[in-house]
Amino acid sequence: MSRIGRKPIPLIAGTTLSVDNGVVKVKGPKGELSTPTVPGVDIVVEEGNIIVSRQNEEKQTKSWHGMMRALIANMITGVTTGFKKDLEIIGVGYRAQMQGSKLVLNLGYSNPVEYEAPAGVEVAVDGPTKLSVKGIDKQAVGQAAAIIRGFRSPEPYQGKGIRYAGEHVIRKAGKTGAK
Repeated sequence: MSRIGRKPIPLIAGTTLSVDNGVVKVKGPKGELSTPTVPGVDIVVEEGNIIVSRQNEEKQTKSWHGMMRALIANMITGVTTGFKKDLEIIGVGYRAQMQGSKLVLNLGYSNPVEYEAPAGVEVAVDGPTKLSVKGIDKQAVGQAAAIIRGFRSPEPYQGKGIRYAGEHVIRKAGKTGAK
């Protein structure tokens, strides 16, 4: 049996879970999330815990069992505490600022890069070289952070670019100047 799938998910106070017509809906203080269920996986609420179980031992059902449990756990975490990714901008003259709801990045290109965050994701500038991406949907927050990082991903020679907070960039040696 799946080690991840068999763990019960505690239903935190203030959150509700419902399964209707093949869709799992989770409501909490920060909002509401939903995801479709997969065939062969049952979701039951018992004694304040959510139990995800599978109906058969097929290989595909075993794969979906752990995935469905992880998705539900992420939805519960999202509607109660939310998710956050921090980004750092490294480089001389590189900076970020908000213009209304648009993120404007000066990254050494001839024109600034503008980014409009998708619905449900909030981008905040904590300083000229610090960004934070927040939201209740883990996938949407990670995707938005990856898109922003992709505008100027860190390069291995000088380390300039946008990186996740705490990310270690492996540096390469430059030219040696052999004579």
